[in-house]
Amino acid sequence: MKYDLIIAGGGTSGVAAAYIASKLGIKTLLVEKSDVLGGAITQGLVVPVMKLNAENINTDFYTDLIAFAKKYNAQHTFIDDNNGWFNPELLKIVFDDMLKSVKCDVLFSSQINECSLSFTENIFHTEINHKLLSIYVDANYIIDATSNGEIFKILNCDFQNTDENTQAATLRFMLSGINMKVFSDWLSNYDKDRQITPIEANDNSQIYLSTACTWDKKWALTPIFKAAVKEGVLDIDDTAYFQTFSVASMPDTLAINAPQILLGDDESISDPFVYSRALKQGRERIFRLAKFIKLYFKGCENSYISHISDTLGIRESYRIKGKYTFTVDDILNPKKFDNIAFASDYPIDIHSNKKSESMLNKVQSTYYVPIDCLISESINNLYGVGRIISADFQAQAAIRTQMNCFSMGEAAAKDIKSKLC
Repeated sequence: MKYDLIIAGGGTSGVAAAYIASKLGIKTLLVEKSDVLGGAITQGLVVPVMKLNAENINTDFYTDLIAFAKKYNAQHTFIDDNNGWFNPELLKIVFDDMLKSVKCDVLFSSQINECSLSFTENIFHTEINHKLLSIYVDANYIIDATSNGEIFKILNCDFQNTDENTQAATLRFMLSGINMKVFSDWLSNYDKDRQITPIEANDNSQIYLSTACTWDKKWALTPIFKAAVKEGVLDIDDTAYFQTFSVASMPDTLAINAPQILLGDDESISDPFVYSRALKQGRERIFRLAKFIKLYFKGCENSYISHISDTLGIRESYRIKGKYTFTVDDILNPKKFDNIAFASDYPIDIHSNKKSESMLNKVQSTYYVPIDCLISESINNLYGVGRIISADFQAQAAIRTQMNCFSMGEAAAKDIKSKLC
């Protein structure tokens, strides 16, 4: 079996690459280890998508995503015209529909076990394992969208220095059964800063809102969290990071960007034992946070945990070595490149494992990331997209967001199309 392109991983960057490649006429196979597409945005409950005010470079996929999501009532526009307020459950259907519309082949419950490159033919030979069945597929190009660089590992490619401190992970969840009118009235009176706590009722009578509280600065909600710690409802580490968002077409539900999972100095989330402990710790914290919300937030007395993320939200792990390594200096002193993958103005956003060491440094202007950050340093027809992008630690903390990941996948697909022509 032969394809022009195999994409390993159907998360945010992988599904974008698969859709755009197939739309451009590239014969594409998307290989996804789980049973749904979307990765962080569906299984990880990472909604909403953070808005970028940068130039619209390689945003065709996102434009089409909005149009498809509207068909399923899975999208809302809120806060400075951010159209990225999605319903993560409905997006599972949306992504299926998008790839069906462009006739992209998808293998669920599958992953690439073996991969070799024939240098004489310049073709990848892969073994794809679907449960007990092995499938052998050849391809001219591979995009590694596995989030941990699994194909780069199989092919013995080099990675960036991983000795630096990694960012804290998060296990998200959702609470349903909330009286949103009571909650929003209470919240609007408790925190009158509409920049921190925006609230809106739309034409469908669904209330949209957002608020936040972290342990390293003072917020309106800080006294409530401190009281809960004093009364033994929360542990101090439960208060490290807390954000909550409304969800499109879920009028009684809040998506919670918490709990943040803190690691020790000698721990790495790439260690399978550390990862497994983090999941268990996260679910313990979710139970405490849900109880806290029921006790302390008005309108949430009858709330219940309706969703727990299927996967840990990891912000940084492996980073590939590409033909160019994007650096923090490229953000602070932007320059134009010959072949731009995407433009961004997202800040340097580091979630530290230690109190008072997190960073959110806004940038002064739009910066540009070249396509060479997505291409392997040693293998010309191997691409890496998503959080594994070739970048230093601080630069990756700015460009790892979902909007950028969508554009990475799209940029890789378009670059491959130009080479196939």
